Amino acid sequence: MALSRVRPQLMDPLEFGPPEPTPGCDVCGALARQIERAERPNSPEYDPSKATDLRVEMRRHQSGEVTR
Repeated sequence: MALSRVRPQLMDPLEFGPPEPTPGCDVCGALARQIERAERPNSPEYDPSKATDLRVEMRRHQSGEVTR
């Protein structure tokens, strides 16, 4: 039996922006609020690295990928 090769789908980095929360989704809404606080420099929760992690979590949530 031959192995099938799966070709990765690469995104255009110039067209690939941050994920948008799905309207009406409580999880997306909560993640969006956390991202906003983590990205705001004058916020006590300012943490650009955490904002990136939260964007990854939102994208995985939207794709149905299981996290942790």
